Amino acid sequence: MSAHAVTASAARTSVRLADGREIIYFDDVPGLDRSAPDRRDLPPYEPAAELRYDVLQGEEVLVAAHRQNRTYQPAPGECPLCPSHGDRLSEIPADDYHVVSFENRFPSLGGPAGGRCEVLCFTSDHDGSFATLPPERLATVGRAWADRTADLGARADVEYVFVFENRGAAIGATLPHPHGQIYAFPYVPPVPRRMLAAAERFRAEQGRCLMCDVVAREAAGPRVVAETDGFLAYVPEAARWPYEVYVAPRACVPDLPALEAARRDELMGLYADVLRRFDALYEHTTPYMACWYQAPARASRDAAHLCARIYTPQRTADKLKFLATSETGGGAYINDVLPETAAARLREL
Repeated sequence: MSAHAVTASAARTSVRLADGREIIYFDDVPGLDRSAPDRRDLPPYEPAAELRYDVLQGEEVLVAAHRQNRTYQPAPGECPLCPSHGDRLSEIPADDYHVVSFENRFPSLGGPAGGRCEVLCFTSDHDGSFATLPPERLATVGRAWADRTADLGARADVEYVFVFENRGAAIGATLPHPHGQIYAFPYVPPVPRRMLAAAERFRAEQGRCLMCDVVAREAAGPRVVAETDGFLAYVPEAARWPYEVYVAPRACVPDLPALEAARRDELMGLYADVLRRFDALYEHTTPYMACWYQAPARASRDAAHLCARIYTPQRTADKLKFLATSETGGGAYINDVLPETAAARLREL
């Protein structure tokens, strides 16, 4: 396919950037022209990440030295995630967009490491946020996440699709424009691997889904934050972070592609509701990390139960929780906020 070739279906259009990377436009409505070419002069895209193995801890480690040169807190008017206008060219060739996902120019995966990294922009509005997206845009983001999960999970070099967002300079976000990322790993990362192992042990011993049990128990307890007919948002009993919320289906669902469109829209609405509550915690914007735990592409799918996890290191208006040696070196998390207190505050907001 040439650099400017276009493939489109309904409200989804795939285009190639000047260096060969794929960019996919997801629109709220069909029929929009997304054929604008990338007019930049870029060298060929050649990811150089390496996958290494820590034999002492039994975990994979990605080495991507080229990321040292990635864009960091660009000056006003130079955001690479805003639409292109005139001579100001960005990663998005179109002069406007709804949702786009494109291969990361500075990826942690790809090349010798395998897998793929994508950046997914929620809106062309540089000053917007996920929490303020209208319902039709939330539906489009959900559709994009489901599309990318299914598409990337079908690749031979992908074992796990991890959808996530880092928001705020306090947790290391390099770009302020509203966006998330998708890492299509060639292995199942340690945290979801441990979660799947726990779920498999529970099913072997009890014959039931672990997350279904957790959701049913939390639904009747003091840590509920918000809920809908099909989904529950709650603070976990053993929360690691000052404010931490899980959003999960009440019924067993392995991943985002498995949800019917109406149910996915319901989930996206509740997820945005939780993010609005996080933003209401303080007078300033609340930094947060958010991720989706889904079934692996192939192994252990029967044990998986889709859920989102949102958490912030902001423990007071002017204090952050930093992970100290006991946590980073020993893996022993210490939370300064009682989970029941956090749930009550988020519920009131």
